[in-house]
Amino acid sequence: MYDLIVIGGGPAGLTAAIYAIRKRLDVLLISEDLGGKTNYTMELPHADGHQLIRGSEIVRKFRSELDYLHFARVLTKVNKVDHENDHFVVVTEDHGELRTKALIIATGARQQFLGVPGELEFLGRGLGYSAISYAPVFIDKRVTVIGDGDLALRAAAELATVAAHVHLVGPPHNKLTGPLGHKVVQAKNVTILEDHQVVQVDGDKFLEKVIVKSRDGKKSEIGTDGAFVEMALIPNTDFVAHLVERDSFGRIIVDACGRTSVPGLFAAGDVTNTTEQVLVAIGEGAKAALSAYEYLLPAL
Repeated sequence: MYDLIVIGGGPAGLTAAIYAIRKRLDVLLISEDLGGKTNYTMELPHADGHQLIRGSEIVRKFRSELDYLHFARVLTKVNKVDHENDHFVVVTEDHGELRTKALIIATGARQQFLGVPGELEFLGRGLGYSAISYAPVFIDKRVTVIGDGDLALRAAAELATVAAHVHLVGPPHNKLTGPLGHKVVQAKNVTILEDHQVVQVDGDKFLEKVIVKSRDGKKSEIGTDGAFVEMALIPNTDFVAHLVERDSFGRIIVDACGRTSVPGLFAAGDVTNTTEQVLVAIGEGAKAALSAYEYLLPAL
C-alpha cells in the first residue's frame, strides 16, 4: 500500500508528486501523460518570449525529475476511486487496483472547443485558450475573445489594459450587468458583439480573421492578431463523483489547504473550485502535498 497516490500529471499533479517525494513519502503518480495543459504552446509572429511568465518552465523541471524516477509514476487511465475503511482503492485501466492511505486528485479540466472550420488548423497559431497567460504579448495588437460567461469577461478585461482593440464575441446582455461586465462595457477599446456566434476562423500561416454570425443570421468578419476561446472548463471528476463533494460546475470543493469533504482525500489545480491558471495550479499542488503529509504524519 502506498502512502500517497497522485492522480493527474499536469502542473498541480507533478508539483504535488515531487513535493511528496521530497518528504520521503512512498508516492505514485498516475496519469495518461505528463505535463497536462503545459504541453500546449501558442505561437505568434509578434510574440516576444521575455514578456511571458511561463509556468510551463517550472513544470518542465518537475516533469524531468519524474522522467528519471520511473518507480514513482505509472502512465495509465484511472477508471474509478473507492474509499474502503482507512484507505483508498484506485482502479486503473492497465495496472488493476492500487491502494493508498491518502490521495490527491489533480486531473484538471478540459477545454470546450468551438467545433468550427479552421479551429484545429490554427490551434496554437494565433488561436488559444488562455488569454490571461498570453495577454502581455498583445500590447497594441487586435485580439478577439470568444465566450459567453465570466471567463470571457475576465479575459476581455485583462486584454483591454494592453491591446489596441478587443472584440468580445458571444456574451448575452444579462452577463454584462455585473461589476466585471460593467468594466468591459466601459472600456473604450472593447467592442461587444452580444449574442453572436463564431462560424469560422481563417488566416494564412497564423490566424488573421474570425467570421461571426448575428442572431438574425448576418455574417461579418473581424480582423485580428489573435483570438482566445474562453468558455467554461469541464472538470475531469466523473470518476470520483460518487465519493466527493462538488460544486454546481462539477469541480471538487476544497478548503484553503486542499482538503476535500473526505478525510485523506485532497485535490488541487483546475479540477477544484479555484482559479484556472498554471501558476496557481503549481502552488495548489504543493499545498495539497504538504496537507497530505500532515495527514499522514501520525502513521509515518
